[in-house]
Amino acid sequence: MSFDDDNQQPPIEVSASDISPEALHGIIESFILREGTDYGREEAAFETKFKQIKKQLDNGDVKIVFDPNTETVGIVTKTEWQRMQKKK
Repeated sequence: MSFDDDNQQPPIEVSASDISPEALHGIIESFILREGTDYGREEAAFETKFKQIKKQLDNGDVKIVFDPNTETVGIVTKTEWQRMQKKK
């Protein structure tokens, strides 16, 4: 779908540095709880998962994205973000 269809707006990347520490913590926590990400044979502790996601954000491997159409915030991989950019 093109973002021009039905007045859809493209998602917006949000820098982690533009978000309060409390809000950033909430976004990462929500992502961890919602995604059910596979961490290998043994389930990782929440704090371990949190640190992994924070490190991925710091490295640019994942991005915080605001979707103005749904007014939601999420975390996507760099590859997913690049695909979103091509749909503009």
